[in-house]
Amino acid sequence: MSQYFHIHPENPQARLIRQAVEIIRQGGVIAYPTDSAYALGCHLGDKDALERIRRLRQLDDKHNFTLICRDLSELGVYAKVDNPTFRLLKANTPGPYTFILHATGEVPRRLLHPKRRTIGIRIPQHQITLALLEALGEPLMSVTLMMPEDNLPLTDPEMIRDRIGKQLDLIIDGGACNVEPTTVVSLLEQQPEVQRVGLGDPAPFGGAPGTD
Repeated sequence: MSQYFHIHPENPQARLIRQAVEIIRQGGVIAYPTDSAYALGCHLGDKDALERIRRLRQLDDKHNFTLICRDLSELGVYAKVDNPTFRLLKANTPGPYTFILHATGEVPRRLLHPKRRTIGIRIPQHQITLALLEALGEPLMSVTLMMPEDNLPLTDPEMIRDRIGKQLDLIIDGGACNVEPTTVVSLLEQQPEVQRVGLGDPAPFGGAPGTD
């Protein structure tokens, strides 16, 4: 059975954040709240933890994983970004968006789309997530906590514990989250392309998928 931490969503307790980060560093898989839905996270370099998340979510090797970053200062290490793209990101982060970008060589191959060498990048606006990232000192590998048989992400930490608690190392209870996942925007080409409309407003990127 996983550990279960009640962490204040606006003033996260430093002691619990440190304990959570230690679990991540030791190869743990955690469920944690974000500014959209709850997510599953693990250490960026941990192959075994990543495979546990794949099995839990029943994901194939074409699924784009997301790196959760503290701010744009980490972006250049993991993604190739030109000046216009950086300005667009700066104007729309932090927030409930996932951006698909060309990855650099610093991203482990197992996290990449197998053909396109792309990675999802996200800069959230949630105090617990930001506190975890600050204490960890690097991005968190992450994916939305949506089970294969469900149409919406899990958003209640007690329900997460009841359904998959035995398969996790830690559940962070930061209160209920939104039920919508992030809006996904591809920045691989000159013009942004909205691939999924979620919580984030798609208007700055040209609107809904298929619109001009």
